Amino acid sequence: MIESARDVARKRDDSQSEIWKLLVCPRDKQELRCEGSHLLCESGHRYAVIEGVPVMLVSDVEQTHIEGARALAVAESGDASSLAKFNLGPNEIDPFVQGTIGATNGGLYGHLIGTLNEYPIPSLRLPPGENRQFLEVGCNWGRWCIAAARQGYRPIGIDPSLKSIRAANRVAKQLGIDASYIVADGRYLPFRDLSFDQVFSYSVLQHLSKQNVRSSLREIKRTLRLGGTALIQLPNVYGIRCLYHQIRRGFREARDFEVRYWRPAELLSAFREGIGPSELSVDGFFSLNIQPSDLHMLLPRYRAIVHASEILRRLCGKIPAMANVADSLYVTARRKE
Repeated sequence: MIESARDVARKRDDSQSEIWKLLVCPRDKQELRCEGSHLLCESGHRYAVIEGVPVMLVSDVEQTHIEGARALAVAESGDASSLAKFNLGPNEIDPFVQGTIGATNGGLYGHLIGTLNEYPIPSLRLPPGENRQFLEVGCNWGRWCIAAARQGYRPIGIDPSLKSIRAANRVAKQLGIDASYIVADGRYLPFRDLSFDQVFSYSVLQHLSKQNVRSSLREIKRTLRLGGTALIQLPNVYGIRCLYHQIRRGFREARDFEVRYWRPAELLSAFREGIGPSELSVDGFFSLNIQPSDLHMLLPRYRAIVHASEILRRLCGKIPAMANVADSLYVTARRKE
């Protein structure tokens, strides 16, 4: 039976239906139709649906992460039997999150690997969602989408990792969160034009080449509604800890999934060109990923770093020049009306 993706969305009653309404081919943005376990566009591009999750990666380009290549391998075979199956209890922390907390939340969370007793859900520095459509680029297990849902947004998360997306779906279901997730690439967003009010990304685009970041910004602009905004975190080349890490690697060019550092003026130029009017704000000092909302979960010596970062961040309001040495910056960019 052949149906359009929109027809499928109308029949579904789960959280994923939100995504199916917006899906288009990530290559040419054409409408999609469903044939068995695949989505097809008029040009014949095919995308597998694995356990109800569309894998919307472009297979004939280099993937930005090894998990993208692995997701494509599962999609090509159509065999998900190699994927781990979990049935979570009401108070159990998802095993995927237990194992990756140090990678997704930062090195200061390494002591929590395998010992988490709650999900570290951050505070989103955005106004109330008021039911607006929210896209997170690089959602991993969905912590920021959960924060967005609790703040009144309708979140959709994408990530090139099928393992991450499956975990995000499990955690959302476990917590009773209405969020939707698919496997996709920020450079080739599989969504209709003007789909989102708010786009967000944290600790993700820093791992991409600057050319790939600029490609992602163009796609973000295309999918933003007029007047919509993007809030994206990236590292400052002049940040105190960022300079330390650049010195450690001898100021050579970043390779593979290593962090790329940006000059503040370079960030503003890229975002203004890619999306629209942009401004910088300080996320924090001495780290790229630590969250004040997780203070109670951190070791005492790490709590001191959080307190110092927050003091300096607030001082930036009185001494704007301090932002020049902040490690983690937010860029807010708006698509013009």
